[in-house]
Amino acid sequence: MLFGAHCSTAGGVASALERAVRIGADCCQLFVKNNMQWFARPFREEELKVWREMRQKAGLACVFGHAGYLINLAAPPSSNRDKSVRSLVEEIRRAAQLELPFLVVHPGAHLGAGVEAGLRRVSEAIEEVVAATRALGVRIALENTAGQGTCLGGELWHLAEVYQQVGCADRLAICLDTAHLWGAGYDIRVPAGWDRVWEELERWVGLDQVVAFHLNDSKAALGSRRDRHEHIGRGRLGREAFRLLVSDPQFERLPGCLETPKSEDLHEDRENLAVLRSLCGTGGRRRVAKRGARAGGGRDRAKAKWRREGDSNPRYGF
Repeated sequence: MLFGAHCSTAGGVASALERAVRIGADCCQLFVKNNMQWFARPFREEELKVWREMRQKAGLACVFGHAGYLINLAAPPSSNRDKSVRSLVEEIRRAAQLELPFLVVHPGAHLGAGVEAGLRRVSEAIEEVVAATRALGVRIALENTAGQGTCLGGELWHLAEVYQQVGCADRLAICLDTAHLWGAGYDIRVPAGWDRVWEELERWVGLDQVVAFHLNDSKAALGSRRDRHEHIGRGRLGREAFRLLVSDPQFERLPGCLETPKSEDLHEDRENLAVLRSLCGTGGRRRVAKRGARAGGGRDRAKAKWRREGDSNPRYGF
């Protein structure tokens, strides 16, 4: 796996690349604008020139973006919903200027409307965004969540349902957050927990749709639906959960970025990256499901339909 971290753009967008180099990263995630503002001034040509020069100098294997936290694609009709769509359109355009392959996006919160209504709203919003950015190749990487409050994405079938509903699924992808999986009730400390994740994703969308990982330990309890990131090996997940993931040969070229607490000198990032690298090649397991093994590479979803079982875990049939 390629290891890196979310890096601050304080001082200019190219500063994130400089910070990634300082911590010895292979990859980097960054915000393409202030994550707590709806909109931003356009990039200046000089900024883009410095970015391109630093991108080449840094030699990072992968750089990708993360959307701002104000965006709620599941919001009901309102000014916030409209601003969410416009903001994501702007962020995708900015990501395209930076030549980023994908932008990680939280599905949003249904705010009491219910899961099914919320997922329909997410799908409709994404279709609007894609229509407005049709000429751009930036994919929208849906991130799983801990399921806090009314947030969607705590169960992996939520992401699959969006794939099913959106008529432009080739513009979608998936980013998995380890702390969020744990908070949502996936016990990834043990092989069976990871197998559950892989089997669900392979069944519903295909493992080839996973393009990145957020590597975070958690302060929260299993299934607590709380999102509390911790340093690798110091939280309730422990090192074993990460060993099982980073030693898996089927994800060896995918980026895995830290979103853990850090101070100004970034020593925590360097320490966490050292821990992750020490776990590589220490007994990764080969799963039954393989990346891209499913017919159609995970994109043959036209005939899929959901049905709810007693455990609220959907399965599809033809």
